[in-house]
Amino acid sequence: MASKLLRAVVLGPPGSGKGTVCERIARSFGLQHLSSGQFLRESLGGGGAAVVLQLWGCGAGGFDSMVASFLLLTTVSLPCGDCAGFPRTLGQAEALDRICELDLVISLNIPFETLKDRLSARWVHPGSGRVYNMDFNPPHVHGIDDLTGEPLVQRQDDRPEAVAARLRKYKDAAKPVIELYKSRGILHSFSGTETNKIWPYVYTLLSSKIPPVLSDEEN
Repeated sequence: MASKLLRAVVLGPPGSGKGTVCERIARSFGLQHLSSGQFLRESLGGGGAAVVLQLWGCGAGGFDSMVASFLLLTTVSLPCGDCAGFPRTLGQAEALDRICELDLVISLNIPFETLKDRLSARWVHPGSGRVYNMDFNPPHVHGIDDLTGEPLVQRQDDRPEAVAARLRKYKDAAKPVIELYKSRGILHSFSGTETNKIWPYVYTLLSSKIPPVLSDEEN
């Protein structure tokens, strides 16, 4: 278990590999991976602590404060915490600022064409949010989730005609967030087309902040 509290977020456009990077961070450094997307799926699906946290955190600040409050409540009770996919807008970053000071922000920079290809080949299991890519991470049976045997779906916004608009929207919304964290000296950007090639640099960065529980080779 890591001995130091670390609050970090991983930023990146749709399809950039945020989830994969965060899963590796969680395994290698004993951190808790908090996915805003998974939190919302569980909340909207009903039941469990996520619904309690949603109701608890949803006040005058609306959605931004709700998710930020969820992150604070979760990281306070854990040795370490990190989150993927939040904040996505300046409003969310400001909401997070009001309750939590970040130590580190990792930004993933992936070429537009790579993202377009990844997203267009992406299919998901609606119940869990598990993601498959038909090019490099396909399910064992085409169109079927490996764990449940339930059908996979392609999200409307992962269809080729919608991808370009999504990426433009992300770029416009994320620019002020990235500039904010850059001005504070806590932004670390990593560029590349493959998560496996970006990961060693992320691992080295985090190893300078907290002791790993697994070596890079073990992950």
